Amino acid sequence: MPVSEGVRREKVATSHGRYYQARLASQRRKKLTVIQNIRKRKGVRGIRTSTIRVDKARITKNEALAILVGTQIGAGVLGLPYAASKVGLIPAIGVLIGVMLLMLGTAFIVLRFSAEMGGAQMSTIAQRTLGRAGGWLMYLSVSLMSFGAILAYIAGMGHVFASLFGVTDTVGAAIFWVLASIVVYKGLEASGKTELIMSYFMLALFIAVTAMLFPHAEPEKALYVEWSGLLSITGVAIFALGCHTIIPDVYKGLGSYEETKKVLVLAFLIPTAIYAVFMASFLLVFGRTTPQVATQALEQIYGRLGWLVGNFIPLLAITTSFIGIALAQQSNNEEFVRLGRKAAWALTVVPPAALYFAGVRNFADVLAFAGDTGDLMAFIVLPILMWLAARLRK
Repeated sequence: MPVSEGVRREKVATSHGRYYQARLASQRRKKLTVIQNIRKRKGVRGIRTSTIRVDKARITKNEALAILVGTQIGAGVLGLPYAASKVGLIPAIGVLIGVMLLMLGTAFIVLRFSAEMGGAQMSTIAQRTLGRAGGWLMYLSVSLMSFGAILAYIAGMGHVFASLFGVTDTVGAAIFWVLASIVVYKGLEASGKTELIMSYFMLALFIAVTAMLFPHAEPEKALYVEWSGLLSITGVAIFALGCHTIIPDVYKGLGSYEETKKVLVLAFLIPTAIYAVFMASFLLVFGRTTPQVATQALEQIYGRLGWLVGNFIPLLAITTSFIGIALAQQSNNEEFVRLGRKAAWALTVVPPAALYFAGVRNFADVLAFAGDTGDLMAFIVLPILMWLAARLRK
């Protein structure tokens, strides 16, 4: 078999694996030519939701785990406590665990197809299994997710700027959007390694906040059950656990299907445990009064220090997440749709801002919308459809 990016393709002992190996063995030259032509004509590359990438030909299991967890950790975590406050602690943890198990299952599907296709990205997998429509569905799903995320980040930073500088939410959001959009347009992208370091720094801050809150916990504030917010907590959980687009890169870096499966399990268990504790810490202290940007509630307990920490965390988390997702989506628009740089930039950052200034301004609810639509389609529905299509073709 040909060697791609210095990584040996591992044989996968499944019926799908044997099917693709036999097919590729008999049509090797033709297939390579077709793939090259598709890439030239249609820009079929890895559709991404993060600027974190695997830059080395070989990575260790610890590096793979760090990349997957780092892709998940971001501003979406800040909306989990508010979404959980709509249903109560026990239902929220149940939904979080259920979503984690479902997304781990679809992550295995993505990994299997990527391994059988020599490390293909999700857009390529979708196009090969579901045809041209599959590739476009994947692009549109990721675009919808990016749209919702950027809109939520503008809304969240409106609250943060209002608290920090004493302006209105609208003025704060406008200032943030202009500055962040200029960064995206200039292409001042942090390296994948830098973004990874920032993700782990934010993770440490989340753990520190949890430690600050637990001494003030009152169990009766969190032990209630409501079902009206079930869709909201489900969407935010899906959004916070999405890392599927980086799986093909991790597989190629590890060079082992079985090792990647083991790493994937940890990559979902670790963030889920951290998210559960983070949610619990806020609900046990603030219950139904948990704010949209959860950390801003720290001011109620720790005064000036709580105000500073509570706004610094979302300032850092939302800014880096906005830039990362906007840059990734701008790249998707350039490569998949073949738009020019200015048009790709405008399509990425202008529509979410227009909707915000039209009145859509709830940080956590918009995150839930992104999770219930774009992330649900890209990370759950499409992988299942790809699996079903392969089964039917066999």
